[in-house]
Amino acid sequence: MPFKPILTARQEEGESIPLLVWRLPALMRAISSAPLGGGIGDRGWVVNATVPMSYARDDPHEHLAALAGELGLDGAGVGLLTGVDVTQRVAAVDGDAEVWATVGLGKPIMAAADHVIPHQHRPGTINIVAFLPQRLSDAALVNAVATITEAKAQALWELGLHATGTATDAVTVLCPADGPAEPYGGPLSLWGGRLARAAHRAVREGGSRPKIPWSER
Repeated sequence: MPFKPILTARQEEGESIPLLVWRLPALMRAISSAPLGGGIGDRGWVVNATVPMSYARDDPHEHLAALAGELGLDGAGVGLLTGVDVTQRVAAVDGDAEVWATVGLGKPIMAAADHVIPHQHRPGTINIVAFLPQRLSDAALVNAVATITEAKAQALWELGLHATGTATDAVTVLCPADGPAEPYGGPLSLWGGRLARAAHRAVREGGSRPKIPWSER
């Protein structure tokens, strides 16, 4: 997989805590719901960092920016956080679409449930990072996020969970910044279908593995 991340670690409070780093060979067009580098734009790197389940900082973007600086990453990038030990990441490929997922299901929810109370929620977090070799239009990138989310929900249903995800899930999709743009990213499009199948496999595999939150090790 050409976009295979580097597994490294940082020191915090006397502990070595893992994180995944993708150093992209060139700026890529990205869409992301991450706390750092979210939205649509050109990005040069991605970080997925483990944090304790007790994590309560109200400035995750600043925390991630500091971590990126410690790693020597500059320019615009994407930063994600998870209570999952990122050494348990799962990779899946379909055609030339690549997906990496860290799957935490400590507190799965139904998105439209009326009993979800944010301040009482113990987050799990499913972080998905996807790469395509084909440029997508901005509209297709938005569609691709929806497609990946639908595939994630399908995987959770097949795992026997009455849930659509967790309250802190994030998706990042990256593609070339130049070249002709494909207009569609839905599940019946070429690239949307590939993303859906890869995301489904990654989430299903990751969700079937036993998980130990970093703070409980």
